[in-house]
Amino acid sequence: MISVLIADDQDLVREGLRMLLEAEPDLAVAGEAGDGSQALAQARLLDPDVILMDVRMPQMNGIEATSRLVKEGARARILMLTTFSLDEYVYHALKAGASGFLLKDASREQLTGAVRAVAAGETLLAPAITRRLIEDFCRGPAPGTTAATAAGHLSERELGVVQLVAQGLSNSEIAARLYLSEFTVKSHIARILAKLDLRDRVQIAVHAYEHGIIRPGHLTPPPGPAT
Repeated sequence: MISVLIADDQDLVREGLRMLLEAEPDLAVAGEAGDGSQALAQARLLDPDVILMDVRMPQMNGIEATSRLVKEGARARILMLTTFSLDEYVYHALKAGASGFLLKDASREQLTGAVRAVAAGETLLAPAITRRLIEDFCRGPAPGTTAATAAGHLSERELGVVQLVAQGLSNSEIAARLYLSEFTVKSHIARILAKLDLRDRVQIAVHAYEHGIIRPGHLTPPPGPAT
């Protein structure tokens, strides 16, 4: 059972999300919060698997609440709720440690699928939209930063995986592109997260664009089989 905390300042939004989630046999709403401060308190108390976090809330917004939870080492995966697909606030939330974002007018299937994907630590949500958002706000590497220094101690293979994650590919798609098993791809991603001290795949994508490992509009051609 996946436990979910709903954080939104609109009663009707919370009620609607609760109804949609509780209609699923594997999803349960652990609690609700009407602002960022309540979200922090409820997350600490309830320890949910996933938090649906509105970007704009009184007292403390969703970005600040997300940042604090991540810094505290909360295990919950945070899925940001927003009205607009390209929103600067959402980008900052992803950078703060959110695992993805979802539009408030998403369908029931999109909502429940997103919650399950985030809980499982799987691929970026809505990869094409997420990638476009990241590209809009990461137009190039920071001054003095090169792709080589940003890559740290990544191997050539790990660097290739980072580029494909940043393009929004799933584990199965990366495996097919690199002629690897999905298990091997998962192992590479785990090592990348450890080496770069990142939380999840979303932060891998942000890191790749911010540090010039991949550039906006860049597509990595399919490599040949490893020899």
